[in-house]
Amino acid sequence: MSAEKTAITPTRAQDFPEWYQQVIKAADLAENSETRGCMVIKPWGYGIWELIQQQLDRRFKATGHQNAYFPLLIPISYLEKEAEHAEGFATECAVVTHHRLEVVKDPVTGKPKMIPTGELAEPFVIRPTSETIIGAAFARWIESYRDLPLLINQWANVMRWEMRPRLFLRTAEFLWQEGHTAHETKEEAVVETRMIHKLYEEFLRDHLAIPVVAGEKTENERFPGADMTLTVEAMVQDRKAIQAGTSHYLGQNFSKAQDISFTGRDGSVQHAHTTSWGVSTRLVGTLIMAHSDDDGLVLPPRVATQQIVILPVTPKEDSKHAVLDACHALAATLRNQTYFNEPLRVHVDARDIGGGVKKWEWIKKGVPIRIEIGPRDIETRKICVQRRDQPVSEKSFPHKEEFIREINEVLTEIHQSLLAKARTFRDANIELCQNLEAFHEHWSQDNPGWLYTPWAGTAEQEDEISKQHKITIRCLPVPGANLPDHLPAGQSANCILTGQPTSTYAIWGRSY
Repeated sequence: MSAEKTAITPTRAQDFPEWYQQVIKAADLAENSETRGCMVIKPWGYGIWELIQQQLDRRFKATGHQNAYFPLLIPISYLEKEAEHAEGFATECAVVTHHRLEVVKDPVTGKPKMIPTGELAEPFVIRPTSETIIGAAFARWIESYRDLPLLINQWANVMRWEMRPRLFLRTAEFLWQEGHTAHETKEEAVVETRMIHKLYEEFLRDHLAIPVVAGEKTENERFPGADMTLTVEAMVQDRKAIQAGTSHYLGQNFSKAQDISFTGRDGSVQHAHTTSWGVSTRLVGTLIMAHSDDDGLVLPPRVATQQIVILPVTPKEDSKHAVLDACHALAATLRNQTYFNEPLRVHVDARDIGGGVKKWEWIKKGVPIRIEIGPRDIETRKICVQRRDQPVSEKSFPHKEEFIREINEVLTEIHQSLLAKARTFRDANIELCQNLEAFHEHWSQDNPGWLYTPWAGTAEQEDEISKQHKITIRCLPVPGANLPDHLPAGQSANCILTGQPTSTYAIWGRSY
């Protein structure tokens, strides 16, 4: 396609939110469902989530965590035990109040209607998160310090009643994992919280090719009921932030409310120190917004539903069988190769439709590598290779054996090029700001990037500035937070608002 014409309209520059919706539609990832605020994840989109799930799950198990499953419905009395936590989710809760339906006829139309009857003695909340129900189980399971640490993860769906849904980023129901652990001491629980925080940072970088800033949330932005919330913040192409994963040290707040206690080494009864942490299908939305272009989705190889698609080129009927045989033979050979210890995912598109239609379908779906094989390629033993991280018109013509031999290096190059591009964009759009006037002026721009400022303000002052500019402190970067080279870290400076000396810096931004 020419520079003037793109597969996706509008373009990112014209209307980023609508571009995002159109990429999802063109790549056939998901659609809005009949249930307001909820989505149907289609096979191509669910394939991405499955790969994220499988690869994260292996990492969790390698660090000693086990999977379990807990009820979808939470007694409302469980939430009442932890008032601060419950209040943080109260406006988003969906509540089940009845346990059966009865059919009655509408007196006007005569049509049957379903009427809820059988009111429950105690309402249930559809889980917005599972700290309270899992805490109740932990209270039963833990008796002695010998039962600790208890390291549990759950893959599940949750519901938070969302008034302004956006596919993958904010839906009333979404999929996630939630880790919940209990520890003998604060020190052990904090180590767990920071370990998972680092795991998320590495996962986004090494699997999704997304550079994040790792930091701690301020008191205003902390998870309800937590003593500390750590976050990984990703910048997408309209310069907004997405909270891509969080890890919380909950102190003894939940364990005291739910009596998660144990007999300690000295014989005394003690309360456990607990953590929780999670990522969700929001990662798919982050992936779309971080890498995709005006021709559609762009997928990093490790989470691509198919990594390679082979397109037979059969201009003449008499060469069709030979070309198809060559395509399937190459696919079989490639599937015997591995990338990060997983067999290559290779698909031969043998559908009887136009070659141009096929090509653009796979471009829009974001497949990392497209291969075309025609009659002449069988003779020359060369193949036509196109990479999704390069302009759509760019081609290379390696010998088939050379391509097979170097496929791992090619996939790694694609990942690294996407990561480098995303990091360059992010770094160019985080500015150091030490002048309050310039700070206020910055937020009057269209699609402003992030600001990095010395900060020693109060929670009330933070709240006032946040409301004024519709921004938030995304995080207070932690040591080793993968900041751009041009930003100072840990150097004493005067707070942008109060003028007090501080070595704490804050990243401010608009977010999804």
